[in-house]
Amino acid sequence: MSPTPRIAFLASQTDDARAAQEVLAALHGQCEPDEADVLCALGGDGFMLQTLHRHGSLGKPVFGMKLGTVGFLMNQFREDDLLARIAAAEPAVLHPLEMIAQTESGATVGSLAYNEVSLLRQTRQAAHLSIELNGKLRLDELIADGVMVATAAGSTAYNYSAHGPILPLGANVVALTPIAAFRPRRWRGALLKADTEVRFRVLDPYKRPVSATADSHEVRDVVEVTIRESRERTVRLLFDPEHNLEERILSEQFEA
Repeated sequence: MSPTPRIAFLASQTDDARAAQEVLAALHGQCEPDEADVLCALGGDGFMLQTLHRHGSLGKPVFGMKLGTVGFLMNQFREDDLLARIAAAEPAVLHPLEMIAQTESGATVGSLAYNEVSLLRQTRQAAHLSIELNGKLRLDELIADGVMVATAAGSTAYNYSAHGPILPLGANVVALTPIAAFRPRRWRGALLKADTEVRFRVLDPYKRPVSATADSHEVRDVVEVTIRESRERTVRLLFDPEHNLEERILSEQFEA
């Protein structure tokens, strides 16, 4: 990266983020994402995920700043010393999950997820799902509100709320976590190698419809969902050394 990187400042829809974008662009200049050396996302963790989905294919590193308290995927917002912070930042390399969903109507929908892919019941009735790993049936029937596959970066989010494990960054594993499982009653999920292909089949899609969501992209009335880690798509998030992503994931496990 050049000593004076070209920066694309991207802001969420909040007034504070828009104001910060104007100030930083006036200080450092503004360019389009495809011409930038670094993308600077201004907003919350949700906006960071939007940025990765919109611009992740460019392969540009992303330095996020959250207005107010520090977000999990963001650095603290400051107007000063931005170039020095970017130069000293520590990268975290993330591989998203690839979701391929087959719907009841016969459509095939693909999407990426940097946090998790979750399957959820669409009605009051519990979902009935089977689980295959690398083509081998491992659980012939899971009765639950749903189930998810979470990355290390996403393991502290929805996955953790569903009592799934927090995963160390770089461990090359993903979490398979049930959501309010009824049968098998004591099944807590599993840790899988990141290259495992996970396939869910909806056992009663007409009576018990299920949706699949890759981060915020929802697909309704799915009958089969296949998930695998993408090795073609990688993104680099940049963090201040004192607040790098590995340290945040570790700290989450020791908070009272």
